[in-house]
Amino acid sequence: MSALPTTISPPQRRPIRELPDELISQIAAGEVVERPASVVRELLDNALDAGAGQITVRLASGGVRLISVEDDGLGIPREELTVALRRHATSKIASLDDLETVGTMGFRGEALAAINAIAELSILSRFAGSDSAFALDGRTGELRPVARSTGTTVEVRELFFATPARRKFLKTDATELAHCIEAVRRHALARPEVGFSIWHDGKLVEQWRAAATREQRLADALSDEFVSQSVAVAREGGAVRVVGRAGIPDAARSRGDHQFFYVNGRFVRDKVLSHAVRSAYEDVLHGQRQPVYALYLEIDPSRVDVNVHPTKIEVRFRDGREVHQAVRHAVEDALAAPRANDATAPAGAPQPFFKQAPLPPNASWAQPAMDFTPRERGTGDFEAMWPQRSEQPRQVALHAAEPSAPPPWPAASAAPASFQAPSGLPLAPSPGTQSIANNDEAWPLGRALAQLQGVYILAENSQGLVIVDMHAAHERIVYERLKTQLDGAAISSQPLLIPATFAATPQEVATAEACAEVLPTLGLEITPFSARTLAVRAVPGTLADGDPAELARSVLAELGQHDASTVVQRAQNELLSTMACHGAVRANRKLTIDEMNALLRQMEATERSDQCNHGRPTWRQLSVRELDSLFMRGR
Repeated sequence: MSALPTTISPPQRRPIRELPDELISQIAAGEVVERPASVVRELLDNALDAGAGQITVRLASGGVRLISVEDDGLGIPREELTVALRRHATSKIASLDDLETVGTMGFRGEALAAINAIAELSILSRFAGSDSAFALDGRTGELRPVARSTGTTVEVRELFFATPARRKFLKTDATELAHCIEAVRRHALARPEVGFSIWHDGKLVEQWRAAATREQRLADALSDEFVSQSVAVAREGGAVRVVGRAGIPDAARSRGDHQFFYVNGRFVRDKVLSHAVRSAYEDVLHGQRQPVYALYLEIDPSRVDVNVHPTKIEVRFRDGREVHQAVRHAVEDALAAPRANDATAPAGAPQPFFKQAPLPPNASWAQPAMDFTPRERGTGDFEAMWPQRSEQPRQVALHAAEPSAPPPWPAASAAPASFQAPSGLPLAPSPGTQSIANNDEAWPLGRALAQLQGVYILAENSQGLVIVDMHAAHERIVYERLKTQLDGAAISSQPLLIPATFAATPQEVATAEACAEVLPTLGLEITPFSARTLAVRAVPGTLADGDPAELARSVLAELGQHDASTVVQRAQNELLSTMACHGAVRANRKLTIDEMNALLRQMEATERSDQCNHGRPTWRQLSVRELDSLFMRGR
């Protein structure tokens, strides 16, 4: 059966007219206020700009019934209270120069007017030095004296009461409360010197006292585990400075809900910044795991545009490539140091249940063989198993090595060239003449004990037992060595005998023309062939066997979106990773003690040696306390 024809009536023309102020404010509120957390964010911006040292947030029904933000800042003078609720009224900027160098959290002058258009708003404030405080009713405009200390309290009741349709889109009270807490947490991470407390329905749900350091605030707001499972980031170059903490790969999560980035103290979500951080984690994260980090970028305000989005959560950089490189290298440098050096117990760490007695300098780790020949006393007798028992009752059964004594285990053959230890480190420690306690600093991963199933190396350090995946560890060592050799030279470019042409979008053509100086540094030469066609005339020498058009598309896509491209480097690293995987020691290969120790020493000196090329861990630590718990010792 054929469908009935539909008739479209011609649109009726409506006259162009100016909208009333109330409707204008409600439209603006749709951009600024999405949910209660949006109101909390705007009010916190104002409180911080006022120089608050303590901020209290009170909520009811997830912020729908009540949002109250109280601060001890400078306050608002009486004559300015009524002006504060007008659209585009602000004390933050006064000229275009101020807008181009914004140094405050807020500056648009829209928040209070927009909130007042969709909710019942009142402001209580006492200006510093004033004799009394005043309260302003946002609906009636009534101004009356009240009692209050210096500072400001903004109360928002019945959110979206004037726009019931918007209220239907809100989630449950618990969900909205979670969003409000997250909004406060983001501000708290940016301003550790300010104290924050959150009350919900009369109960204290979160509190972060003023902290002396950023690390203390990170520990309070994100947990001590975040600080312990992260490394410090600090890099300053040119006009960009990056500080903060980046989580180690083992701390990665399935979701990106622990990623905090701040630009001049403002929490932002920016594609350039997130891509830069992700690029730094590229070959140390497994699968689609998401890194955790809290990073702070400081840049000249004139080099960043914060007037991009009404919520001020997006920014635009004047030189995105410079920022991308600074952030990426800052995180890469922080993650590069091998964490094997942290394997030894830090000061104040819990001690093992059984403490090892101090050993003489010439003590041997070998103990005499047990004598199971029939004797008058059973083998359960202590002296029967250790006939050369020391006369000192508290001395452990470790005997001084005599010059003529045989070595504690068979002498190992020389290590092959692939296991050459870095300069300055011994190829193989002498377990018969040195104690592990004397080599904690030189050998954080300890000394090799044995090989398990031809796959794992078992080693002992001052913490306990170290288990190493020898193939994964050696794969990373070879991979980093290949990368170092490649990084030492510029990317070579190989011209194509016949240029590869492909149909390009207008954006790809514009990107190729705008990045004409950047593409040669990546080993590429891409020129316009026609108005809608690009020609690839040269590609990196290491990628000559690939698809030039596909490579060019990928590079142009990243350059257009992130102002920087890691496609070439990522492709080269994939080739190096494959080479390293085939060149690394294979499973089921029997290694000598010297070879195993040489591998441990190279791990301690190799960057990013805690993960293999695919993001899997290369070693794990089992402390003596954990081993004791497995056997219920001390219980």
